Order: sequence, then C-alpha cells, then structure tokens
Amino acid sequence: MAATRIALFASGLAVLLLLVQGSPPGPVVQCRSGNTNCTVTNGYGAFPDRSTCHVAAVAYPSTEQELLFAVSGATAKQQHMKAVTRYSHSIPKLSCPGGPSGQGLVISTQRLNRSVRVDMATSRMTFEAGITLRQLLDAAAARGLALPHSPYWQGVTLGGLLSTGSHGSSLFGKGSAVHEYVVGMRLVVPSPVPVKGYFAKIVNLGEDDPDLLAAKVSLGVLGVISQQVTLQLEPMFKRSITHRVIGDVGFEQTISSYAVTTYYGDISWFPSQGRVVYRDDIKVPITTKGKGENDLLVFRAQSSIDVASARASEELLELTGNAGGKCVLSRSQVDTQIANGMGLKNNDGGLSDFTGYPVIGNQSDMQSSGSCLRSAEDNLLTACGFDPRFAGSFYHQTAISIPFTTVADFIADVKKLRDAHSNALCGTELYFGFFMRFLRNSTAYLGKTDDVVEIDITYYRSRDPKRPRLYEDVLEEIEQMALFKYHGLPHWGKNRNVGFLNIKNKLGAKLDKFVSAMQKYDSKGLFSSDWTDAVLGLRGKEVMVQGDGCALEGLCICSTDDHCAPKQGYYCRSGQVYEQARVCRKIKSVEADGLPWSSSYRSHSL
Repeated sequence: MAATRIALFASGLAVLLLLVQGSPPGPVVQCRSGNTNCTVTNGYGAFPDRSTCHVAAVAYPSTEQELLFAVSGATAKQQHMKAVTRYSHSIPKLSCPGGPSGQGLVISTQRLNRSVRVDMATSRMTFEAGITLRQLLDAAAARGLALPHSPYWQGVTLGGLLSTGSHGSSLFGKGSAVHEYVVGMRLVVPSPVPVKGYFAKIVNLGEDDPDLLAAKVSLGVLGVISQQVTLQLEPMFKRSITHRVIGDVGFEQTISSYAVTTYYGDISWFPSQGRVVYRDDIKVPITTKGKGENDLLVFRAQSSIDVASARASEELLELTGNAGGKCVLSRSQVDTQIANGMGLKNNDGGLSDFTGYPVIGNQSDMQSSGSCLRSAEDNLLTACGFDPRFAGSFYHQTAISIPFTTVADFIADVKKLRDAHSNALCGTELYFGFFMRFLRNSTAYLGKTDDVVEIDITYYRSRDPKRPRLYEDVLEEIEQMALFKYHGLPHWGKNRNVGFLNIKNKLGAKLDKFVSAMQKYDSKGLFSSDWTDAVLGLRGKEVMVQGDGCALEGLCICSTDDHCAPKQGYYCRSGQVYEQARVCRKIKSVEADGLPWSSSYRSHSL
C-alpha cells in the first residue's frame, strides 16, 4: 500500500507541472451574521496553538476616512483591534485581537488595495497597505519601475509583509528586507481625546522621522498602516538565474563569500542527500534578451486529489515509522524540481516551460511566485497546496536568522546530527530542505541586529497535536541550537512559540525604543494582544504554554516527560550535539535508557 501511495505521489508531481488552473484561497474571516460574530484564522487554517480566534465583528474600509471611522469607533468603546490582511499568511497569532474572546474587532485591509501616486523623477511610488505584492509589482512595472527586493511568495500584502519584516535575499545595498525601502508611511492610531470628532488620528511619518523605525516593522501593534506607504523603487532591470548543484562537503565555509558576490543568491541544502543548490542570481541590463518567469512549483495550482494523496503518503510513513520511505520520496521530489529548473520558465517557445539556463527576465517576473492565486474558481479541483479547505499540506515552519560569523559552525553541528541519524532530515527535504537567504542588519527597531543568514526549515505537522513526528528530537535540537547556542532571531511571521523565547534580551535597547513608540501611539494597548505582549515581554505575558504534549507543537520546551508523549515512547532528554537542548526522544526502553527526565533536565539550563 505504501508503494502505491508513493507512486501516486510521483505521478502527482508530474501532473503538478502541467496544471494552470486553481481555486484562489478562501476568506480568512468567516462571520455568522453579516460582518458580526466572526472567526479569524490564517492562510493555513491553524495557529500554532490551534486555538480559534473569535471576534465581535469585521470592518472592511475602502478609504482612509472609513478606516479612521473604524478605529475611532473601537477606541471610543475601548475595544481591542487587529488589522487582518487578505490571505493572512502569518503563522503566529498576529491577526487575533486582544481582550476577552469574541469581543474584539478585526479591520480587513482587503479593499485598501490601490496605487496612490508615482513620482517618476525620484522613482518613488505610494500604495495602500492592502495591495498584494503581485499587484504592487505589476503597478510598478507598468511605470517602468521595480521593487528592489521582495519575499518569494506574492500573496502577501504590503502592510503585512512590512509588519513582519519580510524579505528576499541579498547583502547588496540596503539589503533584502522590503522595509529598508520605505521612505514614508501613514498610520491610523487611537486617540485618547477626540480629534475633529474622532477618537483616532492620522499620523504622517516622513523619511527622517525616527518613529518610522518603529512603524515599518511593527507586528501591527502601533495602529493600522493606512492609505499611503511610499517606497523607493528603481528603474526596471532584468535578472539572470542559473541553479548550480554540488555536494555539501565543506559548503558551509563558502556561504559568506557567496553572499557577498551574488546579488540575489540563495542556497537550498538537502542534508540527507548531501546536495546543495546554489541559485546564481545576478542583475543584468533591461536590454538583455529574455522574458523568463519565476513560477515556483510549490506555488502553482495543484490538483487537490494529488496534494491530498501526497499528504496521505506522508501520514502513512509517519504512522509506520518509515523514515526511509520519506528519503525515497524526497530524493524523487528534489530530482524533479532540479530537472524543471526549480520552477523557472524560459518562455522562449520551447516544448517545455524550462528549456535551460540561464533564465533571464524582468525583475517583476523573477522576484516572487504564486500563480495559484490568479486562477478562476474551479470548486477546489485545483488550489494552492496549503489551502486548508481540503486535507492537503500541514506543517511547522522554523525560520531563524543566524549571524554570518557563526553560521558555518551551526551547519557543522547540524551535520553531526545528520551523520548520527542518516534518515532524520529527509522529511525536511519534502519542503525544500534548509533554505537560506541573506539579510543585512537593520535600523528598524524590530529588524535584524546583524548581517545574517535566515534559514527556513519546513516539516511535517500531525493533525493530532498529541502525536509525535519521526525524529521529533532531532528537529527540536536543531531549533533550540539555532535559537540559544547561536542566538538566532525568529522571522516574525513564521515559527512555533519556542522561536520567540528571550526576544527582549536579544533585541535589547532596540526593543526599548520600539516599546516607547507603542506607548506614544497606543498607550492603552488596543492594538496589542496576549501574543504580541508575550513576544515583546510585556504585561507579564509568556510565550510558553505548559501542558501534556506541549513540546510536540513547540508550545514549550520539555522539562518533564509529560511534555512529550511517554505513552507513545517519547521522553524528555538532553540533546546529543547541543546537550543543553531538551527534546522529546523516542526510547524503546526507559530502563535501558536509565535517564529519568529530572536528571536530564536539571543538569543543564538554556
């Protein structure tokens, strides 16, 4: 039966390459009566703690005046608020208001999705916060302009990607974080006293305003980004991309030199296969021949039947403990991706989408993907692979940035774990392995504190929160190693709860400046929530959630066996390479292991 499912999965990959249709994602806000009595989720259908966010109502302003009215009305009632974007792609609980459950307001930016103005003399354009990345890139391209950097997924909105510090990959110029190119912003924030009849006001932040350093990466806790975000763009150019595959022996020593010599480079490491894919990605003049496109395979429309079949295959391998089966699947999948240019299209009239390297195209066509968003509704025959409306992909995503000065040591430690457990990391290779992008340190208060390599690791998540993964302990050890041994910072829009431990200590004085801006613009904390308070170390809130099985979901770091799954043979133990880690390890015999949780845990501290 497993062999049949693997065959179905392989055939699904082939079908995926041919599909061009796809149902766009559904709404993330669902209401029982008009725009009241609603629930809010994210684009994946589940927050890290799997809780349901209930709100009293949702507002859909289409003008700045309507936005001012919504914020004013909630402020007058001392009602907690949160902005929610069209597809809400943040994994953490950023879109759920604080205060009592079911009494908050969410303000959707879905209808604030227009271009406002352009200044061709300075190459600056102003947009509303709810415009999607795809819409923004198209609007700029129509004027012969390009956004220098962007995330790889084009379904995010401008307000959402700024609030979470989203980025591409580059150390050149100001680096790859979009917020580095913000030169002006308008916010609608609460006002404790009426201003022209409103308990809200519009705040204009110019290029030299120090509060812009708080507003351009804000987690949504200052207010709502309004009608005007002004970006510094540049004249359109082209990119030339070639993927280069090598073995992984010693590759960690090349990361720094590669990053400083390759304008848009990134690295995909498939540790169990011993393979590394370098994306040699450079700027070329607009006159260079080529009309290529980046249409990443995983972001194309996929048959819902094939995606569900692939998920069922992975669930079966998990259930039967067949890590070797995951290795077979992952190698087949990576081979397919490499053979098809990792989703690049030459668009040169050839018999297939990808006909060879280099692939050259306009910046607006090469910098992000997401064609599954742009298709007509087909009743979920096809859809984005993560769409929660069918039993498709369901995963954790650990995204942590590590300084260039120590990233080679981190990779060396991961290799030690890989060498001790040859099949342990095959599951990550079903989701692009260890995906590395480059960022510069930032002046934004919640931006990066060093030049860093951000490493994204995506992996299986059980639909049963109490069921451990294969090699649960190895990925937990890598996560804790990155966070605590190598002092990594989390991506604000990704990660499990454990990723946000000790943020206050890691950011130091920059966080103090950010909190001062919070007090200035929202002194009552109406845009804050228990989650953002916990992340920022405010009001006595904690990131960790203790309880049986909490470590399996990254809600805690285990300190007792009950935090794991002792009835299924998973116990809390020390890490093997990073001994200070506390991980849920499968043990055949506790007596043979000879280490009760207390002796393992109490001898170390994070």
